Amino acid sequence: MNSAAHYLVPFQRRGSIVGQADLAALADVVHSPDPLSAGVWRERFEQRFADLTGARHALSVTSGTVALELAVRLLDLAPGDEVIATPQTFQATVQPLLDHQVTVRFCDVDPDTLNMDPAVLESLITPRTRAILLVHYGGLPADMTRVLALARRSGIVVVEDCAHALGAAHRGVSPGALGDIGCFSFHSTKNITTLGEGGMITLNRADWAERVERLRGNEVDGVFVPVTDRAGEEPALLPWMRFSADVYRRAAVGIRGAGTNATLSEAAAAVGLVQLDALERFTERRRWIAGRLDAAVREFPGTRVQQVPEGSSHAYHLYTFFLTAGREAREGFVRALDRRGVEVQLRYFPLHLLPEWRLRGHGPGECPQAERIWFDEQVNLPCHPGLSDDQVDHLVDSVGHALREALIGTGGRRLAVR
Repeated sequence: MNSAAHYLVPFQRRGSIVGQADLAALADVVHSPDPLSAGVWRERFEQRFADLTGARHALSVTSGTVALELAVRLLDLAPGDEVIATPQTFQATVQPLLDHQVTVRFCDVDPDTLNMDPAVLESLITPRTRAILLVHYGGLPADMTRVLALARRSGIVVVEDCAHALGAAHRGVSPGALGDIGCFSFHSTKNITTLGEGGMITLNRADWAERVERLRGNEVDGVFVPVTDRAGEEPALLPWMRFSADVYRRAAVGIRGAGTNATLSEAAAAVGLVQLDALERFTERRRWIAGRLDAAVREFPGTRVQQVPEGSSHAYHLYTFFLTAGREAREGFVRALDRRGVEVQLRYFPLHLLPEWRLRGHGPGECPQAERIWFDEQVNLPCHPGLSDDQVDHLVDSVGHALREALIGTGGRRLAVR
């Protein structure tokens, strides 16, 4: 295999482009006398993000993983509760559930979209189901119309992992404003970045937004009530003594857990604000590359592309197609691309087969579609705005050559090209 530095067409190490506008925003932050934490840039970034997605509340955090951890905290899960999750995602989507004594039911995927299959989802819902954790795989929104109909019927909370989906839409609504809680990532590889790491949690419930505000700000997540019987005890408070007021003005009646410091820096928020201005341009570039790849792949039998349902728009964080001629053909195709300097990474290994989930009783056969597609058919190709036109040309040309090479000899004959 090629080393990462020598690929002519690398898989995304940066999913967006950082340019002069980002540098100018950093200079503004550095030269300003304002605080470098929890200041005006964070406020602007969060407000702009809420406006963009249509969510009532958007609160930035230090990573998409932290956003998911806080989302699970909001569920207040108890032993014996059940959560339905997708197996086709990065491990961070479901990893917070390992801290809870709950039953996780992995829902198999639709073979054309790799999103949670609503028909399978319905069969997994029980009276103990508290939440659904889904991902908009690769930037293609899940079938939220059917998912939400099932969830609302049973009072189930829907958590959207939107790490791939910024710039996408389902029936005109942005991911993150479709379900109850949305979690976004601004990692270096994602559709926009906040200097390599960062995240956002979107909500429509004011009480949940207040809890996230406390949790990310290193405060206790608890239930407090006003205290009125301490008249005369409270000393005169100077402005810098504001935290002392809690000792005298409120009492805790229940503590859910400790908070943490998940404050996105002002520098990161400033870059995020600039990146949002470029999001549409980045997304259109991804769609253009995906369109060229779709056209190249469709020339060959034994292939199919990821289907975009009517009413949805795809952000193409990942470009995915399926080589249905068999595992040997898929392996030959990937190796042929590697020889031509095109880097391929397969996203993602079925989560229910990971050791930590096998320890909890999961295993092969639980999600047959996800297993079959990942082991035999799935291919992810580079698709990000950092690719030049020449690199895209080489990528498309290489896909054609590699498919011809891989499909020769399948079944003892050459498959005809359409």
